[in-house]
Amino acid sequence: MSIRNLDKIFRPQRVAVVGASDNPESVGYTVLRNLVSSGFPGVIYPVNPKHEAVQGIQAYPDVKALPRVPDLAVICTPAPTVPGIVRQCGEAGILGVIIISGGFREAGEGGRELEEGIRSVQREFEGMRIIGPNCLGIIVPSLKLNASFAAAMPEPGHVAFISQSGALCTSVLDWALEEGIGFSHFVSIGNMLDVDFGDLIDYLNEDPHTASIVLYIESIPEAREFMSAARAFAREKVIIAYKAGRFAESARAAASHTGAMAGEDAVYDAAFRRAGIVRVLEIEEIFDTAELLARVRPPLGTKLAIVTNAGGPGVMATDALMALGGELAELGPETVERLDEVLPPFWSRGNPVDIIGDAPPERYAEAVGIVLDDPNVDAVLVILTPQAMTDPRGTAEAIAAIEGRKPLLAAWMGGRAVREGIEILNQAGIPTYGTPERAVRAFMHLVHYGRNIEMLYETPREIPLSFSVDRKRVRERFIEAFRDGPDVLDEERSKGLLAAYGIPVTRAYPAATPDEAVRIAERIGYPVVLKVLSPQITHKTDVGGVALDLRDAVAVRRAFERIVGSARERRPDAQVLGVTVQRMVRARDGVELILGAKKDPTFGAVIMVGTGGTAAEVFRDRALGLPPLNERLAHRMLESLRSWKLLRGYRGKPGVNLERLIEVLMRFSYLVADFPEIKEIDVNPLLATPNEVIALDARVILDREAIERPPRPYSHLAIRPYPEGYERTETLEDGTPVLLRPIRPEDEPMWHEMLAASSRESIRQRFRHIFKETTHKVAIPYCFIDYDREMAIVGIVEEWGRKRMGTHGGQSRSGHGGVRRLRGRSLAGQGVGEPADGVLSRDRPRLGDREDEGGDDPRQHPYDPHLREIRVPDRARHRGGGRPGGKGVAVKPSTRFGPAAGAVR
Repeated sequence: MSIRNLDKIFRPQRVAVVGASDNPESVGYTVLRNLVSSGFPGVIYPVNPKHEAVQGIQAYPDVKALPRVPDLAVICTPAPTVPGIVRQCGEAGILGVIIISGGFREAGEGGRELEEGIRSVQREFEGMRIIGPNCLGIIVPSLKLNASFAAAMPEPGHVAFISQSGALCTSVLDWALEEGIGFSHFVSIGNMLDVDFGDLIDYLNEDPHTASIVLYIESIPEAREFMSAARAFAREKVIIAYKAGRFAESARAAASHTGAMAGEDAVYDAAFRRAGIVRVLEIEEIFDTAELLARVRPPLGTKLAIVTNAGGPGVMATDALMALGGELAELGPETVERLDEVLPPFWSRGNPVDIIGDAPPERYAEAVGIVLDDPNVDAVLVILTPQAMTDPRGTAEAIAAIEGRKPLLAAWMGGRAVREGIEILNQAGIPTYGTPERAVRAFMHLVHYGRNIEMLYETPREIPLSFSVDRKRVRERFIEAFRDGPDVLDEERSKGLLAAYGIPVTRAYPAATPDEAVRIAERIGYPVVLKVLSPQITHKTDVGGVALDLRDAVAVRRAFERIVGSARERRPDAQVLGVTVQRMVRARDGVELILGAKKDPTFGAVIMVGTGGTAAEVFRDRALGLPPLNERLAHRMLESLRSWKLLRGYRGKPGVNLERLIEVLMRFSYLVADFPEIKEIDVNPLLATPNEVIALDARVILDREAIERPPRPYSHLAIRPYPEGYERTETLEDGTPVLLRPIRPEDEPMWHEMLAASSRESIRQRFRHIFKETTHKVAIPYCFIDYDREMAIVGIVEEWGRKRMGTHGGQSRSGHGGVRRLRGRSLAGQGVGEPADGVLSRDRPRLGDREDEGGDDPRQHPYDPHLREIRVPDRARHRGGGRPGGKGVAVKPSTRFGPAAGAVR
């Protein structure tokens, strides 16, 4: 992922059009005409070996003949010629290339070979960046740059549009021109041979003209880099996505409950939520939402108040709000009293606030102002319908003058009569829509965006997970069994893997005969459960393969014969090895859940939790999440279930042990992260009771390819987990042990304590400035870091049973008789700076999860004697078989932590 040299494409001073033409029906003609007619102030070079001039402009036979090296070459020639032209561009020193030509991998195997040829050529020229092939091109309205074959130039704006579909680009552009919507950038990325979504998101994150991004996505080739870039962008700006092919389920038959329930579209939903992306389901919603999110901060909640001059539209808005899961705000008594003073006696006296059809602008403004003051209201929608006494323009001016203390939306219904009022509202920065339903849909996207961002940066509680078994040794033991065993683990081995990660299980004992089943039952004690033992049978109850609450030997023998006979009759293709015997777990107040994971072809490992048991696929009450999970992410997954009320306790029935259930989800997340060899895993049912959480059945399906060709650590995860490899224990000069490790979101309370115990001068030295206040929002950039793009090492000491960050408590030397006090001084003063640097230097090859990412030798950094500058090769060099990305990116010590910590960004 790299933004290197993207300015060559998006801010060029000289542009060459290779394949420029005088033929109006050719792409080369349209691209050259658009560049000239859009008013691009730079130099344009037509390249055509057959003509001395093209469209009245001097032409050149090839790029080598150009008088100056252009920043950008736009290639419009037939596909077979493109690899050679790309080579010519590289030899001429051209580092920005747009390949509009089609006929590559979308055209079959021959086109795929041509595309690989381009990739091979690109590797020879360090720093070359390519958009396409098979794309529409790019438009940057603020620079009057139209390097595309689109029909027209849109107005400048603050929304960037990036699309995989060139055909959709032209349609959206026409629609946006009609609606008067402007763009900061308009990009068709085509086959993404080089520049992809992640690159562009990072580039636009640094662009001051871009307030939001709209993505049209058909597929994501580099999910991990996409997630990293999107999460960084969503911190400050808005990103909206429309995913095509919502119902394109995987063609492979699902081998487990999880595989059946975690379809492709649901995984995209989970990934977008985790990245802070707002997903829209209709093209019309894209720009409605983009406009709103770019202009309005997310509300604190879902409670919407509606002010209208007609009852019908108010009801329409209410219906839309209820259907989308919103909430109609309940006006407080004081608000109703204040409205009584300014509204006619027969106003609606509730929400929606119907201020009557003859409402003048002043009545509108007074009513909206009062409703905005209500603490129960999160946002207000103002609806106007043009009636005989309505003043759309005056009302718009009155609404525009209201101070925007909460999100304010408008729906000006009608045509020509309300157009002038709509323009006034738009100029005032108030998002305005043609119907109440469109306004409500946009509002709910605002709500979902706020929830996603809150979830991204919600401080989790620290739940210590201590593994009694060394995870590395557990992995070695199971990997050996994976290599020699079947692709589907039996219940005993599946549960053994869970138990190794501290997840309680019922032990399942295999029995090949009725007598063996009886002996096991008598050893473990009645009552027992029998389940069919077959690697081919996933859904045991479908074949009559489960018998519960067996209380004696006779019942066990009968159940054995019945289960084996039924399984062989219903699944003659399956190998029935007998049954498993396990103790019967009774739990009147328990809830059966399903916990599972699968490897999605795009986003890698995905975790699912939901209503379990035999009806899991009927109710389809499930939540998906991407590992790694912390306490808050696990809690959010459970909270989103329809069965959440049952888990909390419902109608006198006690709730389950949520603390233990959350811990089980987190342990399961560790397991999934540690084993890329697991293709699918089911724990069903996972029984949660007020006292315990226990796995009653489990099944693991292996990925044979991952076993035979082990992938890089954690490459099967879309989000890099906490890098435990950087942890290191050192001893300070006074003998105090200090743990050096990467910072975690759970550390935020310690971070606040550190600042509270530090002097103003110490804070200035650490952070290069003084904080007015240390709120959660202030802490986010320091505690919530993306380990794929930055690293911060902090020192943790423990005293009096409490952990401290960045400060050290020692014996008082002021003669106060053994009184211990916390001194707000840097750990660097105790010699922690050098060890922190050592952690980074020692583990530098692991950065980016690649053993080959070494880099230059550390150099002393001028700002801090305890920290060094470290250089880590740009990860772009390792994508696509070795894309060029430069020698490396400078990684400097973080000004976030100053001398108390080292940081790699």
